[in-house]
Amino acid sequence: MHNRIFSRQFFTLLLISISFSISPAIAQDLYFPPAGLGHDWSEKSPQELGFEETALDEAVQYALDNENSVEEDLRIAILKGFSHEPYHHLAGPVRERGGPAGMIIKDGHIASSWGDLTRVDMTFSVTKSYLSAVAGVAWDQGLIHSTDDKLTQYVWDRTFDGEHNSKITWEHLLNQSSDWSGTLFGMEDWGDRPPREGDVDDWRMREFNEPGTHYKYNDVRVNLLAYSLLQVWRNPLPQVLKNEIMDPIGASTTWRWHGYDNSFVMVDGIEMQSVSGGGHNGGGLFISTYDHARFGLLFARNGMWNGQRIISPEWIDKSVTPSPANSQYGYLWWLQDDENNWEDVPDHVYYAAGFGGNFIVVDDQNDIVIVLRWIDSSKIGDFVSKVYQAME
Repeated sequence: MHNRIFSRQFFTLLLISISFSISPAIAQDLYFPPAGLGHDWSEKSPQELGFEETALDEAVQYALDNENSVEEDLRIAILKGFSHEPYHHLAGPVRERGGPAGMIIKDGHIASSWGDLTRVDMTFSVTKSYLSAVAGVAWDQGLIHSTDDKLTQYVWDRTFDGEHNSKITWEHLLNQSSDWSGTLFGMEDWGDRPPREGDVDDWRMREFNEPGTHYKYNDVRVNLLAYSLLQVWRNPLPQVLKNEIMDPIGASTTWRWHGYDNSFVMVDGIEMQSVSGGGHNGGGLFISTYDHARFGLLFARNGMWNGQRIISPEWIDKSVTPSPANSQYGYLWWLQDDENNWEDVPDHVYYAAGFGGNFIVVDDQNDIVIVLRWIDSSKIGDFVSKVYQAME
């Protein structure tokens, strides 16, 4: 694990060094898809991009043969999937899902694709990685001085009052180790993914963990991060994402980012919606496979897009550094470690993941991006392994 962290940091420094010394002609050789819906995205044969075609076709067929079993009516899928949670309900918009879709991209070009790539679908917790990027741009621009800063320095209402909550930093929210306690938009922190044992009083009266020491996947606390970033940006986060990231990388105009029916707050006298970090209660990012691929390519290119710096390499490095409380998690990105390592896949590969089998897989060292929609989530490692096995 330490070797992996060192190699990633070394590679980041190498990229920074190259970015200052590489000639404009060489830099222009990197392919970036033209802006728009994605129909004009360059395609090359698998052989041209270093894949054995039959093996790559077999990987694609594997994804098609292993469609996720969640209902097409995602209202039913969500309510069934989180039925263990007390008071769980749909609070934001939901859309029925499409069929399996995906893209395998090498050096910016499409090596293979399947399904409807322009269809706008819910993407659930993949939204979290977009939220992390919005936090990164705030950090890059100095709106957040340090991820070690306490939230009480930025959010002055009562959200972070109390001996426990007042200790929480940006990093704790970003790596899901805050153990924040409270109610946000009518949702209790303890009601999100509670233990299978015990009852409501056990969960509500739990003993707090020191912020930074205990990892707990929790959408209420991720929504708290979105709310806190709204206070920093003082603009709706969908507008921030559009202006700072999605427009510069040429994304379509079809994606939307929703919150809840009751998550509107007043900022500077203007009513704004605080968005959600997933579709756990509805809402979250609704987006096409093409636009997912652009976002993944931005990270594969270390935050650069066609000569323009969008996200700093320093932020990306922080985002994909293993957290103290969970070595498989960074700043709302999933990582591989010694216990969770996909066969034949380099351990520097990281990914965004969402309910229903939605994934963006990024390999910044080999310039590979993989987008998957509605695959059986238990098959993601096998699928990615097949893609790498297909590389000649």
